[in-house]
Amino acid sequence: MTNLPLSFIERTRRLLGDDFSRFASALESEPPVSIRLNPAKCRLDGELGNRVPWSQQGYYLSSRPAFTFDPRFHAGAYYVQEAASMFLNRVIAQYIHTPVRYLDLCAAPGGKSTDAIASLPAGSLVVSNEVIPNRANILAENIIKWGSPFSIVTRNEAADFASLEAYFDVIATDVPCSGEGMFRKDPDAVAEWSPANVARCAERQRQILTDVWDALRPGGLLIYSTCTYNTEENEDMVRFLMKRFGATPLAVDTTPDQGISSSLDPEVTAYRFMPHRTRGEGLFMAVLQKPGDSDERRLIRLLDNKPHKKAKNKVPVVPDDWRGLLTPDTDFAYITRDSSFAAIPQNYLADYNLLACRLNLLHAGVTLASVKGKDYIPHPALAHSTALDTRQVNCVETDLPTALAYLRRESIALPPVQPRGYLLLTYERFPIGWVKNLGNRANNLYPQEWRIRSGYTPDNLPDLPIKRL
Repeated sequence: MTNLPLSFIERTRRLLGDDFSRFASALESEPPVSIRLNPAKCRLDGELGNRVPWSQQGYYLSSRPAFTFDPRFHAGAYYVQEAASMFLNRVIAQYIHTPVRYLDLCAAPGGKSTDAIASLPAGSLVVSNEVIPNRANILAENIIKWGSPFSIVTRNEAADFASLEAYFDVIATDVPCSGEGMFRKDPDAVAEWSPANVARCAERQRQILTDVWDALRPGGLLIYSTCTYNTEENEDMVRFLMKRFGATPLAVDTTPDQGISSSLDPEVTAYRFMPHRTRGEGLFMAVLQKPGDSDERRLIRLLDNKPHKKAKNKVPVVPDDWRGLLTPDTDFAYITRDSSFAAIPQNYLADYNLLACRLNLLHAGVTLASVKGKDYIPHPALAHSTALDTRQVNCVETDLPTALAYLRRESIALPPVQPRGYLLLTYERFPIGWVKNLGNRANNLYPQEWRIRSGYTPDNLPDLPIKRL
């Protein structure tokens, strides 16, 4: 890339030595395209490119289709994610074998959170957080579409989690960074880079890690990652965790053919993904264990303690026919939030009450419906939830033009044989959202903020051999 800052070239050349020319050439090439399937919603039904070697559900595509115009993408059947970031799956598979309470602290737009949901042992609770409001809303959309009832989305500063002392078993910190690993994909990252920004990012990272450290239980895991190359934000940050908190870096199983580079600091165990060695963008990841042993009594006391602010929930009166829309696989409790009611996995009800009183929640469990007068309006989260029993609702299978019109939030017409009332639209059996059929027309209930804004439908639509479970 001819527009790389000179100071970046000089700094990176010192880090990579003779490897720098290969690295620079890689930045001139087209970035690879990869997706990760949602194993709770779909299965592979044919050949889908090469596997991402460190991910169970990741695949490389030969070209980049127009994902925005694939209803299955909006249904949460798959996530478009840079391949190196999928290394999280390998970490989880090696170190986490029983259900955990998992925090993704800097989670937007949701790639690593959805990977964690798919990779963690069944029954794990995933809390996904983002402090910036517009990014937090995008995160909530992607988590809702992924469909897990064992998910909560929050919008908080890292320091807000400090009161949850020793609550989380695992904390993932994909911290804000200088973004050097995104130079090939994002010209804005190049324009914003400077040595001063690197220093600012490193200082912010130290503060974030310090703020959240107490929320990790003794013996728990902290997964630290950036999408940058310099040592100030990578190896030096791992050294900070080792020296300040006594954290122990852990090794992750890799093989030479994967091309994953080791740490540039021989005393730090960490993993580097470099575009001239691995098929993906830049990523640094380290796994560290907090010293000490877990104390279950501490968690019980935290869940039993009075909250910092008074809970606003009241026991909702949920009609039996709405309770019956969820599969019996999970035992649910029901709560009200604002003018809606939701289902929370029963074994995490105390957790929900704790988090709802100490954090700003944007989404939790499965929001079933909002209440408007005497009417119950089905919520988009119910349509996308893997806990929805689609046999209990009226489903209408649509063709591609109708599905895209719906996702653009346009008016659509349904066959006259369809019953009146709330109907669930599907595309290739993947639920995409609700309409209210009035007979002569159908009200489009797709969220305004989620709509496809382009009226143009390109020719290069995804042709992915996936099927609904």
